[in-house]
Amino acid sequence: MAENKKGKIVVISGPSGVGKSTICSEVLERIDDAYLSVSTTTRPKGAGEVDGQHYHFVSGDEFEKRNAAGEFVEHAEVFGNFYGTSSDQLDKASASGETIVLEIDVQGGIQIKEKYPDAVMIFILPPKHKDLANRINGRGRDEQVEIEKRLAGASGETAVAWQHYQHMVINEDLLTAVREVVEIIQNDTDN
Repeated sequence: MAENKKGKIVVISGPSGVGKSTICSEVLERIDDAYLSVSTTTRPKGAGEVDGQHYHFVSGDEFEKRNAAGEFVEHAEVFGNFYGTSSDQLDKASASGETIVLEIDVQGGIQIKEKYPDAVMIFILPPKHKDLANRINGRGRDEQVEIEKRLAGASGETAVAWQHYQHMVINEDLLTAVREVVEIIQNDTDN
């Protein structure tokens, strides 16, 4: 019977600095047969990032070529860079009965939901907007102009998420947020 189990697609989104990556990492440690989708991006590789592990880093021309060939099930421009998810990854998860977690923005999440209506849609919220500002500033990764763009985009993302996502999780306490996300994924009965 396990061979007939349909894979589960889980979309986790939220504004920059809300803790998505940490939550995803913790969730994957707690759920068997689950793995993180590796997105393709045109953004420059950050310090400590490994190509193929954190992202597949490509040029703008290469991204455009792959997108035109229909390789991405979703793609979006976020803060001037392009991101996309390979349809092969989702097909593999579905066929193998595994859970694939996509850490993507709401634009991509909506595209996934349109193509995979059974996808589990989870949006991570900060306890307060000022907490988000403190987290982004505390990362030390972004210039002030970039920080302001990210904070301005957070309100719009959240408004869209309320319309398209089934689950909203507040990341006030990391372990509580992780536990909530794990329970949502494990209790999803559509798959």
